[in-house]
Amino acid sequence: MSETVIREVVKNVWTFSRPFARSGFIPFGGRSTAIKLKSGGVWVLASTPLEPETKAKIDELGPVKYIVSPDAVHYLFLGEFKKAYPEAKMIAPVEVVDRLSDLKFDGAWGRDPPSMLYGFEDEIKACFFSGFKNKDIAFLHVESKVLIEADLLFNLPAKEQYSKSSSSPNLPFIGGLSPNSWVHTRMIRSLGVNKEAMKRDARIVASWNFEKIIPCHGDVIEVDGKQAWESVYKFYLTD
Repeated sequence: MSETVIREVVKNVWTFSRPFARSGFIPFGGRSTAIKLKSGGVWVLASTPLEPETKAKIDELGPVKYIVSPDAVHYLFLGEFKKAYPEAKMIAPVEVVDRLSDLKFDGAWGRDPPSMLYGFEDEIKACFFSGFKNKDIAFLHVESKVLIEADLLFNLPAKEQYSKSSSSPNLPFIGGLSPNSWVHTRMIRSLGVNKEAMKRDARIVASWNFEKIIPCHGDVIEVDGKQAWESVYKFYLTD
């Protein structure tokens, strides 16, 4: 039986949530997200295995037009998705493009000009965090007011992602890592390798209109997503 939880968070925005343990024992959880575009195509943030149940739901939504990697470290399953959807455009940070040289990419954040458009921007905004250690990209689905990201914000424990697992979602020693935690704020501050770039990009995202946040790690933030972002990034937003 699959441990993946598939649900529609809001209309046309689907998540595929499952257990994932960082370093084999830290229960971060993993999540892919698929969005049905107004054009009829599908945009996928591919961060978990393309299991039969996951593929069946994505195929039900429509033809996959875009496959994105949300940062430099969430790349393990891109090959699976590209093999299943060879006609889809695939975009990732340049670090991933260089690492997976056997795959065909159609764009590279960090190498392409900042003004580069890949085709989904009328519906999904993207902000590349060049000053963040993992080179993350924040995405905003404008219509649903949903922010989607990987390592820019956590909401642990990953209860939904472990809801079909016999393992505990609680983090060792600290239990969780929520946006209101001082530990989270300090962690994000430490992961900023270029403070000025972090200020710029954190403020761009803070200017967006969103209510929910879909993280790769931890539960979906269903309400007050903007406040959660401002709490985690207060160092970059107020300094």
